Amino acid sequence: MIIRNAAADELSFIREQRVNSYEEHAQNIPEDHWKALKHAISSDADAQEDVERIVAEIDGKIVGSIALFPAKTDAYEGLVDELEYPEIRMLAVTPQARGNGVAKALISECIRRAQVQGFHSIGLHTADFMKSAMGLYGRLGFERLPQFDFEPADDGIIVKAYRLTFE
Repeated sequence: MIIRNAAADELSFIREQRVNSYEEHAQNIPEDHWKALKHAISSDADAQEDVERIVAEIDGKIVGSIALFPAKTDAYEGLVDELEYPEIRMLAVTPQARGNGVAKALISECIRRAQVQGFHSIGLHTADFMKSAMGLYGRLGFERLPQFDFEPADDGIIVKAYRLTFE
């Protein structure tokens, strides 16, 4: 597996791959929530200055991606305060590549980059319907920060904040 920066000409493919990777959740959540999520993961929010777009490649094919938003940036289009540490967003792994450590490798790369930049924490947001992601974040030691939760579609589904602190 190769973890690398995404090339500019790969962004539209990555955004489409994100939507395809998240589509399994569409039947488990209200339609308006799916629309809000789909908009968020396919938007050009990851094109903001200093956002690091990272991909996982196996056998020459992109099988996963993640975006690392810098600290003190509007990672959620005004829904969350600007945080004092980088924020992981838009983690996506193709269904065919799941179970091969792709998500963990992408998260580990984000942690490594945050440490290199001198940070001692990294954050992310997720929701209960993303069960496998929630399990992974728990195993990696992420802790809840409910004060940074938000409700993007006004439908009772809370997008929950997590933070991992490291040395």
